[in-house]
Amino acid sequence: MVEVVVKLALVAGAFALLPLLVGQAEHKVMAHMQGRLGPMYAGGFHGWAQLVADGVKFAQKEDVVPRDADRWVFKLAPGVALVPYLLVLLVIPVGPEGQVALDLGPGIFFALAVMGVGVIGAIMAGWASANKYSLLGGMRVAAQLMSYELPMVFAASSVAMAAGTLSMQGIVDEWRWWWLPWQAVGAVVFFVAGLAELRRPPFDMPVADSEIIFGPYTEYGGLRFALFLLAEYAGIVVLCALTTVLFLGGWKGPFLNTELGWLWTLLKGGVLAFCVIWLRVSYPRMREDQLQKLAWAWLVPLSLAQLALTGVLRVVL
Repeated sequence: MVEVVVKLALVAGAFALLPLLVGQAEHKVMAHMQGRLGPMYAGGFHGWAQLVADGVKFAQKEDVVPRDADRWVFKLAPGVALVPYLLVLLVIPVGPEGQVALDLGPGIFFALAVMGVGVIGAIMAGWASANKYSLLGGMRVAAQLMSYELPMVFAASSVAMAAGTLSMQGIVDEWRWWWLPWQAVGAVVFFVAGLAELRRPPFDMPVADSEIIFGPYTEYGGLRFALFLLAEYAGIVVLCALTTVLFLGGWKGPFLNTELGWLWTLLKGGVLAFCVIWLRVSYPRMREDQLQKLAWAWLVPLSLAQLALTGVLRVVL
């Protein structure tokens, strides 16, 4: 019982801390890459208090619910968008010998299914806002989810087939260095599809903050809006952790895997999170037709080819 409580407390602490660290890193990385001065001033040294300032700003804003909105769904949507990522963290191993809160047999499909539930929060927000523009944003989110869920599942199935197990702990145990070139295409497909599901730039046409005022979140303000932003950063943490565990060997590093496994996992996830921010500042937003073409004309065929290659080599070897 004590072990379970400790593990749950550690997962809750990571869920509360890591998304905030990613948000702070995004402020600083974008400030350096794009020459933004604002995020470098708050609090003095290197703008350390920028995240605190954002939190105070959101807390001070008025909590408004549109008159014609479906009030219960409108209020529930931010929680539906955020909580599923906490559940996914429960099944992601950070180290060997049981360093996971819940080692599920079909852990990989549990994680993918629950991540899909998180996207429903945005659809609920668009539908409940009594705003036709928010509803259009919610429908765009739904279309993007359906398009990119398929290649993401195919890519994850490829690495599960290679390992011969659906347990994420088992996948890392079976992982070898030569899987990097073998599963490289699947890793890229999985990561890109995950970014699209999170609606991160350049795949953020459904929310397009500078053009359509955050799509399904148009009517949200204050802390409810902050929860949607927090869900985005929590999604980045989960996506980077899943990519690390499935395709990069998880806790396996150059030395001391048993003692420093958790550190290798965090380092790999941190590098991927930096890549997420780097992509945001490097590429322009894709149009809706380009988003759909990328999914159906490129990612789905590539993920199927990776799945077929894995099946052939699995039989041969």
